[in-house]
Amino acid sequence: MRNIFISMLATVFITACSSNGNKFDASGTFEATEVIVSSELSGKILSLTVNEGDTVSASRVVGTVDAEGIELQKEQVEASISSLNDKTADVGPQVALLQNQLAVQQSQLNNLLHEKQRIENLIKQDAATGKQLDDINAQIDVVRKQMGVTQQQINVQRNNTSTQNKSILSESKPLQKRVEQLNDQLKRADIVNPINGTVLTKYAEAGELTSTGKALYKIADLGAMKLRAYVTGDQLSQIKLGQQVKVLVDDGKDKYKELVGTISWISDKAEFTPKTIQTKEERANLVYAVKINVKNDGYLKIGMYGEVVFK
Repeated sequence: MRNIFISMLATVFITACSSNGNKFDASGTFEATEVIVSSELSGKILSLTVNEGDTVSASRVVGTVDAEGIELQKEQVEASISSLNDKTADVGPQVALLQNQLAVQQSQLNNLLHEKQRIENLIKQDAATGKQLDDINAQIDVVRKQMGVTQQQINVQRNNTSTQNKSILSESKPLQKRVEQLNDQLKRADIVNPINGTVLTKYAEAGELTSTGKALYKIADLGAMKLRAYVTGDQLSQIKLGQQVKVLVDDGKDKYKELVGTISWISDKAEFTPKTIQTKEERANLVYAVKINVKNDGYLKIGMYGEVVFK
């Protein structure tokens, strides 16, 4: 819509060129690539330091949107991560109790083994009976089984606690990712200028509320302008992409300033001649739009008229 609007601004003043002896092949108006800079967050604009007419470099931070709510969310998630360790269980006391029990059983086993050795010696001297040896062996088997059960209890206690703690600590990774997401949103609180250019229009001021995608200002690189002109079908054979052409712009009364331009785009579709655009041929039915890159020396403006002479 912007390009159409600019094109419709052109007038038939070009006829004055022929009366002064100047000849041209096509005419049109100058455009620039305009970028609408928007906020990436919703909130109150804390600062916006650009003004209309300012020249602003790319990647420069030109303002900030209030992100206190996001900062609080980040602190909450970080607190949740810190509290995970408090939720884990300490297996130490339970294991220590079972290990003490195991040590007592080991002491009992040692005593029984010593008593067994004594009875075996007495049997060799016919001072003890086989039944006494059988009884002591049975007691040894009971104590050994008790020790096996206690050791299993220690292993089960450790495994259960480890599994429980892993389940709790596994929540840390998703929470860390959430912190990274919030950090990314905090970065978006800064309003970063995307291109080198001049601020054309400012839509918002510090202190106002904004939302995601809402326009804050419009900027364009005026160092390289594009002249959008129209040629007839007969003229297509005279031009090609990359071709250098002569561009004429007004320079006072009955005078023209000459610039060098390069054809950067040729439309592949014909269109009806815009009513306010004059071409070389008088009111051709169908024309083709072309764009010509022209280096701006500071005098070219958006919407300014220009004529083209094909070399």
